[in-house]
Amino acid sequence: MHHVVERELELKLVLSPERRIPVPARLGYLTGDPYAVHVTFHITSEHPVHWTFARDLLVEGVFRPCGQGDVRVWPTKSEGRGVVLMALSSPDGDALLEAPAAQVSAWLERTLRVVPPGTEGERLGLDDELAELLAQ
Repeated sequence: MHHVVERELELKLVLSPERRIPVPARLGYLTGDPYAVHVTFHITSEHPVHWTFARDLLVEGVFRPCGQGDVRVWPTKSEGRGVVLMALSSPDGDALLEAPAAQVSAWLERTLRVVPPGTEGERLGLDDELAELLAQ
């Protein structure tokens, strides 16, 4: 049985040090895809934007800078509050998004309760599929 852990929240698109615009977003975690987190931006628009990256990257990024290439995540403070910054790069452009650290952490804790770290492989059922293939 697959579970979905979702959280809607408002991210801020950082345009400059002084200017941020709100972006409605949804964090999603599917136990059938246990290594990944899914982030959907502009969830109320006709053409939402979807990003998928490693759950471990977001977990680590809450505590310290991590990632390279297309997705980088790091904690910082903004207006006295803890935030998590996500720098996303694609052929279509780059974006720097700010998420409230407390909300991201609480959502990640829910995903870690559903699928604890180190047990992701058990969710994929690869052993069962391999046994079935070898039995043929």
